[in-house]
Amino acid sequence: MIFNYNQNNEVVALLGAGSMGTAIVERIAANRTILLGDISEKALAAASEKLRFSGYAVETMKVDASDKNSIEAFAQKAASLGPVMYFINTAGASPHQTDPAHIINLDLIGSAYALDSFGKVMARGGAGILISSMTGYMLPAPLPQEVETALTVTESDKLAALDCLSDTAVPNSGYAYVLAKRANQLRVRKAAIDWGRRGARINTISPGIVVTPLAYDEFNAAGEGYQKMIEASPVQRVGNPAEIASAAEFLLSDKASFITGTDLLVDGGMIAAIKTGKYNIQLS
Repeated sequence: MIFNYNQNNEVVALLGAGSMGTAIVERIAANRTILLGDISEKALAAASEKLRFSGYAVETMKVDASDKNSIEAFAQKAASLGPVMYFINTAGASPHQTDPAHIINLDLIGSAYALDSFGKVMARGGAGILISSMTGYMLPAPLPQEVETALTVTESDKLAALDCLSDTAVPNSGYAYVLAKRANQLRVRKAAIDWGRRGARINTISPGIVVTPLAYDEFNAAGEGYQKMIEASPVQRVGNPAEIASAAEFLLSDKASFITGTDLLVDGGMIAAIKTGKYNIQLS
């Protein structure tokens, strides 16, 4: 039996087929085609099966979210399916999963390529979300203004050559992750200008400690530290993907039609605890 899921031909593109991304698309993809992109064919199969069994129309594509050509091909595939109304990027690696260079290439430069590529195909009235992290607010000292400006406006192809992203400037995976997430928050400022020319909007969300399969790699490596952070936060608990999806649903909706080029911090007050001295963060 063939079901006609998609009545209006609109497309929702998700880069990173994890639990947070699928929680978001479930809120917005009714009567639309979902295009899933991920480097893991296993993750693609699991996410597409879950969504199809929930009544969604799903296409999949293997994508290397750190490779410009792969990301551009993903954007073109999305556009070939119909008007691209929504783009969500949750692709990334955590500090205990990989080395600093890979985090910079995937979480920072790859995200910049994705913003560029989808900025060329978004439909008028469309919107996007790049998932950053509360760690973007955890730099041990504010970045110099010239560094923030460079991370904001440098052409994506030239980001790797910036001194602030060199091996000597990024000594470990923890700092690489924090810097990448701060850069995500900055890059949407430039992207908002480019997307705006197409009548589309783009923002970031910076989640706090949210339980996902990826997060468990961090919990297993540094569980005691995470527990202390949770206890120091005003809500004294972890978040879940559904709570991030609620925030994303708002930012992607017409209710947020005057919001673009900015970051929404959804962290249970963890950054408030740090900034007021209730908790002292140590990056490693």
